[in-house]
Amino acid sequence: MNTIKRHTADIEYEQMLLSRYFVAQHRRGDGLDRSAYLILSHIDARGPMTIGELSSALRLDASTLQRQVAAIVRDGLLERGLDPNGSAARKLTMTSHGRDMLETDRDGYIQDLDAITADWSAEDVNTFAELLRRYNGAIEEFRDVKNSR
Repeated sequence: MNTIKRHTADIEYEQMLLSRYFVAQHRRGDGLDRSAYLILSHIDARGPMTIGELSSALRLDASTLQRQVAAIVRDGLLERGLDPNGSAARKLTMTSHGRDMLETDRDGYIQDLDAITADWSAEDVNTFAELLRRYNGAIEEFRDVKNSR
């Protein structure tokens, strides 16, 4: 019987390094901070959201998220507006300045990733992206199960 050893300790170590690199990448000083990048990216992907929807999606305490959003609104990157679907809830939408900042930062990160993976085949890049998607999905499922106990 051929047994494949699970290298979950290796994943833990590599994940720690990846997190460290990600945080360092967001410390360039001239772009969005990490929380603004995360919030703007989420609104960009999902459309206008309430604080409650963002809190649930990002699994952040609403009061923490409220402080982060207040700073982002103050910086002119987000605005609070009426729900485009007609509900009474106030939705957060990106301003054109917020969209420009997000696109500039994202383009820079993608260029960095292109340089980092320049000697990888397209298949390797695609496989890595798919495995990261699968990994993030598994984390979400794990959290849902853990939180429902």
